[in-house]
Amino acid sequence: MSLRSGREFLSIPGPTVIPDQVLASMQRPAVDIYSGPMIALTDGLLADMSKMFRTKGRSYIYIGNGHAAWEGALTNVLSRGDKVLVLESGRFAIGWGEAAKMLGADVEILPGSFRAAVKPEAVESRLKADTKGEIKAILVAQIDTASGVVNDIKAISDARRAAGHDALLMVDTVASLGCMPFEMDAWGVDVAMSGAQKGLMTPPGLSFVAGNARARAIHPKADMRSPYWDWTAREGELHYHKYNGTPPEHLLFALRTALDMIFAEGFENVFRRHSLLAEATRRAVSLWSEGQDLGFNIIEPAERSDTVTTILMREGLSPEALTQFCNEQLGVVLGVGIGALSGKGFRIAHMGHVNAPMILGTLSVVELALSALKMPHGKGGVQAAVDYLASEIAA
Repeated sequence: MSLRSGREFLSIPGPTVIPDQVLASMQRPAVDIYSGPMIALTDGLLADMSKMFRTKGRSYIYIGNGHAAWEGALTNVLSRGDKVLVLESGRFAIGWGEAAKMLGADVEILPGSFRAAVKPEAVESRLKADTKGEIKAILVAQIDTASGVVNDIKAISDARRAAGHDALLMVDTVASLGCMPFEMDAWGVDVAMSGAQKGLMTPPGLSFVAGNARARAIHPKADMRSPYWDWTAREGELHYHKYNGTPPEHLLFALRTALDMIFAEGFENVFRRHSLLAEATRRAVSLWSEGQDLGFNIIEPAERSDTVTTILMREGLSPEALTQFCNEQLGVVLGVGIGALSGKGFRIAHMGHVNAPMILGTLSVVELALSALKMPHGKGGVQAAVDYLASEIAA
């Protein structure tokens, strides 16, 4: 017997659920790419992406996913042979570092853990040891969607300042932008990048890079520059220069609607919504973990992100059996473990276009599946989530 008939719940950390308004905005004919309305759309989106990053710096739009923006960020400020310090806390900063290495950078990984955030004191110590100033850039993810960790970007920037080092601070905000505070200028971030398919609620295919004045001053000397990614080329007078060719019109229509939705809700409300739904998820997982057969990947509660919760299962329990049951029998698609957690756990996303029914429904399905599959777990997780939300939004 399957209860899957009905609307599928997509609970993976990207691509996230796309709002109906965003989908509808793409159902229109293509327009002249040189027309005034198209130029105005681009100008508005570039300005608004700088608002999203919270920077007075310039933003750039790329046709590509987050991995594309990694390259767009690296090639515009680095030269071959530059030393790059990668701050390990999961899969994605490491992946960014691997991209830098392929482009010709000298990559050093500051060892961390798949179960903990970056330690700012370790960053400060390593930078102080770099007495010759060989490290030219620091790469870190604000949230790593594999591990479920959130890193304190301000504290990392403060550590760089305390060390008296001038390396560029480059931050991956793919899983955080539009979901939690990110203050590019206030925190001293030099280059930030993101993608459209998570908190920005837009189909995959757009990515973004922002650079501050310091990064743009270094840019002319960067010898990793290539025609497609180059900031200088994208600052040309003609409209098609902004995309190095034909604009991805329908994705831009979608992004415009998604950003309008975020602005209408207001940043503080968006961030509060994500925080509440994330904590509700954590309340449920805390109860389930009482049987000690499953629990949080991230050990310290304060280091657990507000966009995705990664759950480990003890050896002998099958995450695949759980995720398959949730999908095939109940219509909820959970995230699987990736990187070092492949085959060891699963992930529940709570980012982007999400509300209480979606999260409570997902949690109910997981708890149902745990019971149906006779996987040991503490009872009452969903009720704990309900009780928490009720207490937070009570009139």
